[in-house]
Amino acid sequence: MKSEGLKVLIVGGGGREHALAWKIAKSSRVAKLFAAPGNAGISRIAECADIKAVDIGALAGFAHSREIDLTVVGPESPLIAGIVDEFQARRLTIFGPNAEAARLEGSKAFAKEILQGAGVPTAASETFIDSDAAVRYAQKHFADSDRPIVVKADGEAAGKGVFICERPQECLHAIKTIMIDKAFGKSGDRVVVEEYLEGEEATLMAFVSGEAIVPMASSQDYKRAYDADQGPNTGGLGCFAPVPRVERDGIWGRALDTIVRPTLHALKERGINYQGILYTGVILTDDGPKVLEFNCRFGDPETQVVLPLMESDLVDVLEAVVENKLDEASVRWYNEKALCVVVASGGYPGEYQTGLPIEGLEDAAVEGAMVFHAGTAKRDGCVVTSGGRVLGITAIAGSYRDAADTAYRAVSKINFRKMHFRKDIGARLP
Repeated sequence: MKSEGLKVLIVGGGGREHALAWKIAKSSRVAKLFAAPGNAGISRIAECADIKAVDIGALAGFAHSREIDLTVVGPESPLIAGIVDEFQARRLTIFGPNAEAARLEGSKAFAKEILQGAGVPTAASETFIDSDAAVRYAQKHFADSDRPIVVKADGEAAGKGVFICERPQECLHAIKTIMIDKAFGKSGDRVVVEEYLEGEEATLMAFVSGEAIVPMASSQDYKRAYDADQGPNTGGLGCFAPVPRVERDGIWGRALDTIVRPTLHALKERGINYQGILYTGVILTDDGPKVLEFNCRFGDPETQVVLPLMESDLVDVLEAVVENKLDEASVRWYNEKALCVVVASGGYPGEYQTGLPIEGLEDAAVEGAMVFHAGTAKRDGCVVTSGGRVLGITAIAGSYRDAADTAYRAVSKINFRKMHFRKDIGARLP
């Protein structure tokens, strides 16, 4: 790539993409920033094109016509659908794994196959294409044990395809929702039924190019809709970084040796060269970290707390990945704490209303806080809601408590009808 004057395109329009745009815009090497489709917040720092993130042909055409130097893909759907393969076939520079590598997220059954073949610690599981067989397996489990069981849609489900079932009827409902009702479409053609693992969860994201790895700050999100981890799973209603136990117990180093390196090696043995972000969701058990899931992209809302802690120029690191020079990269991090509170539409993750005017956005930009737009749009000169997760308010401070206080002070300035947010993000942190 060129050393400066770069044109960069960000694919996506959520809070993760706003954080990416915010960080990339800070690079002195970037002359022009584009986003497709973007959102109301991203439009303040980038030129937005009305192209859906899954319209791969239109995106490639746009990148070619605008002479884009680097495309950065935010969401998983275009990666799983092969956007990287299409761009590379057109000799367009793009950051992210190709479709074969993205199967780590696109198919939980494939991920389990890789993990089990490489001897990577993870939950014991079985994969089913027949709902009756899955039901019989679940019934036998509950006949033999009083422990919960986890039912997962095989494919992508926007973070909502995982059901923790404590009773047989919950398990039957989950299997029916996924495989019979097709709540997640073709992603429910198969289900993975696995043992329930207990422990604290953490997200370990890393820049990856082949077998070269640069870890990022660890993070932890809040998936449940309501305080005290009650209610249905969501895409994430809050997050913080780094995770105290990961830092204290050297978890990242252990995960590199027992999870990340063996996984990348197993992919390489299949002829798959992984380039991009590898997101490893782990559970911290007494026996060490075990894999819950892989994602093939930056997390959301994890990106909103990790990138603000990154001191280095993100563009330099993205370039190192796509040029296979990651082993030469040096990435620096600020020694601070980051915390994000997600403001959502009332009813999310179920049905919710959109088009509601948002007040107080300018007032929310208090010192130490950043307002990342997720589900927002512009209408008649006003910013309105356009999704389930509407905003992510991130604060940076020397302590988790100060970061939480700043984030919630910023949230208190914002208002729209039926807005919802958890009030306990960071409450258990030291």
